[in-house]
Amino acid sequence: MSLLGIDVGTTGCKAVAFQEDGKMITSAYREYPLHSPQPGWAELDGNRVWEDVKACIREAAAKTKNDPISALAVSSQGEAVSYINDQGEIIHNALVSFDNRTERYVTKWEEKFGRKKIFETTGQPLAALFTALKLQWMHEHKPEIMKQTRVLLGFEDLVMYKLGQAPATDYTLAARTLFFDVTKCDWSDEFLQFAGIDRSLMPALKPSGTLLGEVPDSIADELGLPKGVKVVTGGHDQPCQSLGAGVTESNMASYGIGTVECIAPAFSDLIINDVMHQNNICCYHHACPDLYIALIYNFTGGSLFRWYRDQFAQDELRRASESGRDVYDILTEEASDRPTGILVLPHFTTTGVPHFDTQAKGAFLGLRLGTTKGEITRAILEGITYEMRMCLELLKDAGGEVNILRATGGGAKSPFWLQVKADIMGVPVAVPSVSEAGCLGCAILAGSATGVYSSIREAAQSLASIERTYEPNQEYHRLYTERFECYKEIYPRLSDLFHRMPE
Repeated sequence: MSLLGIDVGTTGCKAVAFQEDGKMITSAYREYPLHSPQPGWAELDGNRVWEDVKACIREAAAKTKNDPISALAVSSQGEAVSYINDQGEIIHNALVSFDNRTERYVTKWEEKFGRKKIFETTGQPLAALFTALKLQWMHEHKPEIMKQTRVLLGFEDLVMYKLGQAPATDYTLAARTLFFDVTKCDWSDEFLQFAGIDRSLMPALKPSGTLLGEVPDSIADELGLPKGVKVVTGGHDQPCQSLGAGVTESNMASYGIGTVECIAPAFSDLIINDVMHQNNICCYHHACPDLYIALIYNFTGGSLFRWYRDQFAQDELRRASESGRDVYDILTEEASDRPTGILVLPHFTTTGVPHFDTQAKGAFLGLRLGTTKGEITRAILEGITYEMRMCLELLKDAGGEVNILRATGGGAKSPFWLQVKADIMGVPVAVPSVSEAGCLGCAILAGSATGVYSSIREAAQSLASIERTYEPNQEYHRLYTERFECYKEIYPRLSDLFHRMPE
């Protein structure tokens, strides 16, 4: 028997089947387009997303005939919801996280409740990206859609619903709506009412790893699934990824190294205090029982290295094409082998934690005529990591220390970058053997709910085996700590100038 993990992202979806020992059997992936009806708007067609999810399930099911799928769970992006009518049809596109039409509603929420109350209730810092503000916009601008809507479903919930289950969501995805009371584990009637949303439109709330039911035979036949496949609640993508990376104890963290850099540490207590609030650090349920998760992230992560590649690495791109090698391997091989004195501020787009500054700018400081390309390459990777170390220090000030990082994502394939991260952070960076951590997290939830594993925690500890651990070079860590003190001064000193500079 096998277990299926499904992930529904902003630009694509995947389905990955695993053996019970955590070994990957097969995976399927599909991409779908983002729609922008107006500048700054961003939507997904839920019908197209579901068609692509079905295609992934069919492909995975066809390749697991010798290990039939017994259970599945779903992880998904947060904030975006689909509008479902009485006939079970999707009647409007989902507004995704970075759709900006909701920005003016931030002031309304702040004036009505105050930022502190919102944070203490939901564990989330008030921002335009959350579902509540999107639904308030829909309530005011498209009341005809809201009148026809009978249930509001995030993408995890939508997939489970289309697989024949009653409307339900899990605590981790519910937390991304700004309607979820994180201490009471219930919808906030006060916040729902302010957004103009009736409680009856919200799905039932369940912990991650809850068995909902079986896929009906008619749907199973359509998808090529065996009879009796169990459907289990999954979660928001970051908690599921952390679970799949083996983050099952307090003070451990997953480190997603991709287009966006995101560190997701786990804690035994819900950390809701002024330091978290002032620095825009959220805290909500983890997919692993009895733990909570925080998120710290920077939107200019691997995208900065890609920009550098595209603009300044034409020779390396040519050599990579001729040799069949990865251009990033060539760049890092030729990078400086020691810490640089160059400081790179990785604010090439809207910043993440703690500033959420939409007018921020990037900067290179400390360049000289003798500066080499290899130094700049390394400095870019250092700057991205300095920013994340700064976020970790803010989290530590709030009472949440991180002792070990588990790397996931595309950047986790680079030994050079992982060693730089360990040296700057001063903590070990471990690499799990399974690259599809998010889908593995879902498979763990599915297997634990159906008796394949004795518990979620034990399964994650067993299946998320570590391939390699990068220990900090203490000499380099000392040098980086000295440079980091300068790094922390860059944004405060330059932010006013950045805001006055022309676009």
